[in-house]
Formats: sequence, structure tokens, C-alpha cells
Amino acid sequence: MESSLPEAFIAATGALLAVIAADGRILLANPAVQRFTGRSPEELLGRFFWEVWVLPEHVELAKDAVARAIATGTAHPQEADWITGDGGRRRVAMHNDVLCDCSGRPYAVATLGIDVTDQRQREARLHQRAETDRLTGIPHRGTLFDALRRHLDPVDGAGCAVLFCDLDRFKLVNDDHGHGVGDHLLSEVAVRLGALARPGEIVARFGGDEFVLLVPGDDAGRVSTLSVLVTAALATPFETSCGALSIGVSVGAAVGRPGETPDDLIARADRAMYGSKTHRRRRTAGDRGDRR
Repeated sequence: MESSLPEAFIAATGALLAVIAADGRILLANPAVQRFTGRSPEELLGRFFWEVWVLPEHVELAKDAVARAIATGTAHPQEADWITGDGGRRRVAMHNDVLCDCSGRPYAVATLGIDVTDQRQREARLHQRAETDRLTGIPHRGTLFDALRRHLDPVDGAGCAVLFCDLDRFKLVNDDHGHGVGDHLLSEVAVRLGALARPGEIVARFGGDEFVLLVPGDDAGRVSTLSVLVTAALATPFETSCGALSIGVSVGAAVGRPGETPDDLIARADRAMYGSKTHRRRRTAGDRGDRR
């Protein structure tokens, strides 16, 4: 019975067990590998492993990994996507060991693979949830400050600009129509701002009715254009359960250089935003006075 235990384990385990010869041919593929690849033992044994489960773009890397393992006698853990029998992709974590003959000469690599696709997807969802605002689904304040620290790093950073956006008349929406409508409006604001952002730019909810857009580098023209686009995008009425509602936005911009702190950059953009808001209020009051 003891002599059959290894064979019983290899046959019963759900782990993907395979032995790859020095030339890349499959010497052993347990039933789990057969089910994963949708191939019989006859279709697997003697074939090059990169023709079975390795992605086309990873073939050369896979060949090199086996060659290095045989040459050095050491194989390292890896994680990669494998091709399934139906052409799909699954993430597999691999523990690899080099097999040696009685003279100590490496002749094959043994792989024990575990399908970690579902686990990695759960981790990705948890990571995303930890970095995003629960109401709007965009990055929250903490994620924004992490990005600011990277861009403003005195050694590796290249600087960045921020647009601090404060919604106008949003409190009236909450007071007149309730927080449910207000929450819907905030979510729609996030969608509109996200549609304006280019790859690499970040739209974050700073808190309450305040949003921040981060623009990498010091492109003053992009910052100016984005400010105009933001103002126009949020001037268009929002459709809600209470009908079309109009708000506005006050925008303040500031450019940060490597070595500046995120707090200082945000504070400068915040002051610029309040300056813009105050100027507009005075202009509006003046226009009303002229009409009287």
C-alpha cells in the first residue's frame, strides 16, 4: 500500500503536477493538468510544455526559465497565466524544483501549480475597494495623496498639477431634494470628470462636494484647458428623479514641483479655488447691481 501512496496522491490532488525534461518536453502530467488543459495523457506526454499551457508572448521566457534551472540546478517560484483547454486564461502560482539523476546531474524540472485566479481577483477587488470612494467609485483622498507623494518625490518625482473643484449650490440640492438626490448628483459629477481625464491623470473625491484632478508634469496648457472643460461639463444640468438640476463649480489650479509637500500643493489650489469663487460672486453681485 505504501508504494502506491505517491501514485494515489498524484492522481487525486487538485494541484497541477508536471515534470518537464531539459529540452522542454512533458514527462509527467497528472489528471489535474489533463483536466486543466483538456488533453489526454497521450496528447501531453512528449509535447513541449510551451505548446500546451504557455501564453504565446511568454514562450521565450518559459524556455529560458527551464534552461536556467537545468544549468544552475536551482528553480524559482513563479506566477503566470496558463492557457486552459477552452482557450481561457487562469492565474497559476508555481513551486518549481530541479530533479537530478543519481550522479547529481539536473535532468528535469518538477512543477506544482495552484490555480490562484479567484484569489487574485478577490485581492484585486479588495485593493480597489480600499483605494476608492464608496459612493462614486473613484479614488478617494488617501489614494490621491499617495499619488501626490509619488509625483512630488524630491528624487524620483517629475512634479504635477492639481485642479481643486468645489461644487457650487450643492448644499441647496441636499436641502431641497434630500441626500439621495445629492448622492446621485455626486456620482454623476464623478462620471463627467472621469470622462475628461486622460490616461495617467487622476480624478479623486477629496471629500463632501470637493473633487481634485491630478495632472502629471507641468503642462500649463493642459491645466488651463482642463479647467475650462471641467467648468463646461458641470454647467450642463443633471437629470435626477426631481428633474433637471443645475449646479456650478469653482476651480483652482496649482502646479507642484518635486520636493513640495502634497499638503502645500493642495492648500495652494484650494486658495486659488476660493479666490475664483469669491471673484465670481462679486462679479455676479455687480451684474445684479447694474441691472437695478
